[in-house]
Amino acid sequence: MSLAMTAPPWKPVPDAHLYVQVADHLAARIASGELAPGSRLPAELDLAAEYGVAYHTVRGAVKLLRERGLVVTLRGRGTYVPSTRQEPPPGG
Repeated sequence: MSLAMTAPPWKPVPDAHLYVQVADHLAARIASGELAPGSRLPAELDLAAEYGVAYHTVRGAVKLLRERGLVVTLRGRGTYVPSTRQEPPPGG
């Protein structure tokens, strides 16, 4: 019997910033292993389509994940889940 965790289904709620909800859902996908360490996140345009939100909403969500140390963006190469958790910079 497997005890694998899965992220909850995507269900945005009113009265909360949408980019934070997207970031929280992506964080849950990272925590569950669906987005494993070393894996590349889908392109921001693809995430926008997947979540049914605007591109800029996803950009804000990815920025928040970077600030939380959950992802690393390599210019021109994409955004990845780091192999080890990164600490956010001081004051950030």
